[in-house]
Amino acid sequence: MEEDFFAALRDLGYVEGRNLEVVYRWAADKEERLPALAAQLVQANVEVIVTSATPAISAAMGATSTIPIVMQSAADPIGSGFVTNLAHPGGNVTGLTLLSTELAAKRLQMMRELVPHSKSTSLLAFDNAFATPLLISAMKTASQQLQLDLVVQLVKTDEDLPRAFAGFEKARAGTVVVQTSPFAAARREKIAELAARHRIPAMYEVPAYVDAGGLIAYGPDGPALTRRSAVFVDKILKGAKAGNLPIEQPIKYQLAINLKAAQALGLAIPQSLLLRADSVRR
Repeated sequence: MEEDFFAALRDLGYVEGRNLEVVYRWAADKEERLPALAAQLVQANVEVIVTSATPAISAAMGATSTIPIVMQSAADPIGSGFVTNLAHPGGNVTGLTLLSTELAAKRLQMMRELVPHSKSTSLLAFDNAFATPLLISAMKTASQQLQLDLVVQLVKTDEDLPRAFAGFEKARAGTVVVQTSPFAAARREKIAELAARHRIPAMYEVPAYVDAGGLIAYGPDGPALTRRSAVFVDKILKGAKAGNLPIEQPIKYQLAINLKAAQALGLAIPQSLLLRADSVRR
């Protein structure tokens, strides 16, 4: 993702060390560090803060109300309280939204195509993710529309993951949707392995999980969003106010399917899904 961002900046004429100085801060999967790191960026007097994921965006907003903040990805900037209007965000925040909560129904419909006789679904959600309540609400609405029982397991630590999947198996959940978060991304191989071990067809939000052995993923084109965020930075450095730049929604989505994972689960991927897939792992 970082490579996509800097490649897009180079295309716009920015080269680090020549006409661009970058101050890096990384929480290393420790969200409690985010407010202090955001404060350091403010003290460094940077011209714009670029970040992604709801916790980091929230920390940046808590540290400054004047330095422009560009969101590379936000699950739901309105529901999270970052802005009240996508077209006119106001304040010092702009960027891109993943609209992940609004995709719940689409993901469940795909899982219905994949496992048509399932009577229930489940959600692996993360207790320390800001967008979790929004996603749970969206999943409840979508599952009710499809007449599916919903089982939710909240996890916070590595030890919670095996317990969660054991809970899904005990509840006889037909499928599971896995929420994206920094915690989950760092453990995607483990999550995919647990889903396979408990023989639960799993839907993910980004293709990286399919590359890690997961079954299926559907969501916005992450690299495209990252590249697009560079355009916001360019406009701000040229004088645009963040609050006047409309927050953009994804225009391209990716469907990734892992045939090997499907075979291990004894599933036949329907042609309706295969024909729509952007990538198929064999």
